[in-house]
Amino acid sequence: MSKADANSLKVFAGRNSKDLASGICRHLDLPLGAARTEAFPDGELIVKLDEDVRGRDCFVVLSTGAPVNDNLMELLVFIDCLRRASARRITVVTPYFGYARQDRKDEGRVPITAKLVANLITAAGAERVLAMDLHAAQIQGFFDIPVDHLSATKVFHEYFMSIREELGDLCLVSPDVGNVKVAEAFANLLGGDLAIINKRRVSGSDVTTGHLIGSVKNKTVLMYDDMITTAGTICEAAKVVLDQGARRVIAAATHAVLVGLAMQRIAASPISRLVCTNTIPTGDRVDPIRERFVELSVAPLLGEAIHRIHHNMSISALFRNTAGAKR
Repeated sequence: MSKADANSLKVFAGRNSKDLASGICRHLDLPLGAARTEAFPDGELIVKLDEDVRGRDCFVVLSTGAPVNDNLMELLVFIDCLRRASARRITVVTPYFGYARQDRKDEGRVPITAKLVANLITAAGAERVLAMDLHAAQIQGFFDIPVDHLSATKVFHEYFMSIREELGDLCLVSPDVGNVKVAEAFANLLGGDLAIINKRRVSGSDVTTGHLIGSVKNKTVLMYDDMITTAGTICEAAKVVLDQGARRVIAAATHAVLVGLAMQRIAASPISRLVCTNTIPTGDRVDPIRERFVELSVAPLLGEAIHRIHHNMSISALFRNTAGAKR
């Protein structure tokens, strides 16, 4: 990257996304923007910039995962700080978008919080959003500013193709009907069969898993979803496919939310490998399953998207070898 680009493009990071942002900056051959977030004794946050951003194209990287409300507030404060420091353009890079599951009114007297969060980000001063594997593609329409929606399946495709011979006879299993199109596209990319499990959610943490549509006998099953939260769905689905004769089960998800009983469930499950990206920092949370856990980096993909946005280039090339996003 030229010196002129380095002076005009700035990439900053929230507290929970510094490792990912550092990887993005390595891809861009750019230093991470100098800024810090400090907390007052009562929990209020203040963001301080330690370099000039006047007239610069600024990107702030921050996943709004747990603690969701703290990270969301930090993002809003960061945007406001950049706006008041006269940044030319502010792009929010939110690899994981919190509150995405509250994207519609599925019963009376409930909010559509994903739309509320979109409104807050826009009102704070963001002019563009770069997201990855939103829980529902319709969330793009909740923003009144441009949204670039990337899919991490390009990263997964590269990884699974590198071990394709090891996988043998492969079957892509969608753990719920909402992910069928992605699983089907993945099956075509990797050269495997497709099966579907029907699922019914009982509550925010409990699901019931029903029948398997398709055959998994003597096959390696790969189950892909956009996120694993409490791991109830994926672990129950793993039991179903093994009962139906699957040889082994590999689970993959873009976002390793992994809260509640997730670690205990996965540790006790027949899942032989869990493959996730670094959109959410996992730290020592995955220690109980460390030997089974594989983390892939989306930093180069996000870095290339930032490069293309900064130079007003198309990012459609980044969608090659992807299975698209969940609908």
